[in-house]
Amino acid sequence: MTQRVQSVTDLEARLAAERSGEPFVVYHDEAGRQQIVGLGQGVTGIAIGRDPVGGIRLDWDRQVSRIHAVLERVAGAWMVVDDGMSRNGTFVAGDRLHGRRRLQDGDVVLCGSVAITYRDPGGRGAQETLQAEEQPAALRLSPAQRRVLVALCRPLADSPHAPPATNKAIAAELTISVEAVKTHLRRLSETLGIEDLPQNRKRAELAWTALRSGVVSARDLRGPAR
Repeated sequence: MTQRVQSVTDLEARLAAERSGEPFVVYHDEAGRQQIVGLGQGVTGIAIGRDPVGGIRLDWDRQVSRIHAVLERVAGAWMVVDDGMSRNGTFVAGDRLHGRRRLQDGDVVLCGSVAITYRDPGGRGAQETLQAEEQPAALRLSPAQRRVLVALCRPLADSPHAPPATNKAIAAELTISVEAVKTHLRRLSETLGIEDLPQNRKRAELAWTALRSGVVSARDLRGPAR
């Protein structure tokens, strides 16, 4: 029960950050608590490390250098900078960073073992969906699967405490059969690694997993069915 409450709290905070339209980063601390750091107007730079002054402190991870990397606003865009500051390197989308790199909505910055996700919900570069080649292998979804997943999560746009959409509601929204919805949801549960959960928990966990991972965003929930 504690984990479920935390998941709802995380989702509320994530949706609120996305609705603000301002860039932010999100990561989880040593205790697994979600942390959101805003990068709105007035913020020009923020350091990441074990001992940054007023920055993102990752002091539990010994792979992280004292000053590991820096997030920096340049001409309205956010960059991640590591020009030799870190001993073990900073990685973006799996590639080691040498110097600086402009961040795109959804980029994951890896410092030590900590994954920091950059979000720019109001930016011109923000994408409604990840293209298939940009998605992690485990999260590559077909367009039809993604439509079903968004429809499943849509009731949470009004309240994270709301139950996910029923099979009948999803079928009506997408003009497909209930059996097709069941098939897609079964495959999505396998893709997102929750197929072994009890049936009475699987539906809600599928929706929460999609939202927490960023596969479905707040913008998707507010938009029309595709």
